[in-house]
Amino acid sequence: MRLEGKVAIITGGARGLGQSMAELFAKEGAKVIAADMGELNYECEGVEGFQLNVTDVEGCEKLFNYAKEKYGRIDILVNNAGITRDSLTRKMSDDMWNLVIDVNLKGVFNLTRFVGPFMAEQGSGSIINISSVVGEFGNIGQANYAATKAGVIGMTKSWAKEFAMKGAQVRVNSIAPGYTLTDILKTVPQDLLDKFAAQTMLKRLAQPEEIATAALFLASDDASYITGHNLSVNGGMRL
Repeated sequence: MRLEGKVAIITGGARGLGQSMAELFAKEGAKVIAADMGELNYECEGVEGFQLNVTDVEGCEKLFNYAKEKYGRIDILVNNAGITRDSLTRKMSDDMWNLVIDVNLKGVFNLTRFVGPFMAEQGSGSIINISSVVGEFGNIGQANYAATKAGVIGMTKSWAKEFAMKGAQVRVNSIAPGYTLTDILKTVPQDLLDKFAAQTMLKRLAQPEEIATAALFLASDDASYITGHNLSVNGGMRL
């Protein structure tokens, strides 16, 4: 029960990696608000859904106020919501570029702009931003996605300084997963998935639970002296 008594918000919490984190956090004792554009497609004691589009600033403020008023505190924020719109740069439309920036980068800022300062006043908290191996090493056809995920790492390091500058024990870290077997990979041809697996030292792709356990570690007091860090969880992958 490493998160007993803690309150967590997880964006993109309706399925995939977000679902795995929400279920694991609840199992470890947290009260979890799983925010997503769609309704939860699962039931888990300790997890409640909240419909949210992270590009909507007013919606993010509404979620923040809801959590604050219901629980009186927010201990964990996981900025997990993200999308892809892949294309070679010469074919990438403005809509493809702007949508990925709005969700993956601006969406992380939109919620943290409320939660981060609140944690600083509260005196403690853990913020975990989900980046990507693509944000570390880049990838063909994913200039928009890579830009956002690299930007997330930059925001992480900035917020680790900002939210703790008055002595608050607020930790901000990011996780850069490798290719993980969630719905987002359903559009990727199998031959490419096999290629990605071969590029890892462990010769396989990640399971969502393996990323969730890394998030659990960073959310818990086990990581009480870790902040401003980007944790690569990619099986030794190098794109």
